[in-house]
Amino acid sequence: MTIQINTDKTITGEKRSSDFFTSQINEALQRFESHITRIEVHLKDENGDKDGFNNIYCLLEARLEGRQPIAITTQADTTDLAVSDAISKIKSALKTIIGKMKKH
Repeated sequence: MTIQINTDKTITGEKRSSDFFTSQINEALQRFESHITRIEVHLKDENGDKDGFNNIYCLLEARLEGRQPIAITTQADTTDLAVSDAISKIKSALKTIIGKMKKH
């Protein structure tokens, strides 16, 4: 499972943050690893340099083997919250999709 993290120009894609998010994603989606070929994370700050609430936007896309990719979006006050919310949402979606695949 390959994990790619993309950020806009207002969010710094520091190595430490990238490694932290990669390990979070690996840990949370480990049981689905055989079905996932790639995870893409897109982070952007909706307000740019200005302050605001729920201004961090996160799109998390999971590419499944032999199926269409699934994507979810979240917005939060911080990058950490946006990514963790996105991980829990994608995990729930994967449980449903892979559960249906196993029944057929």
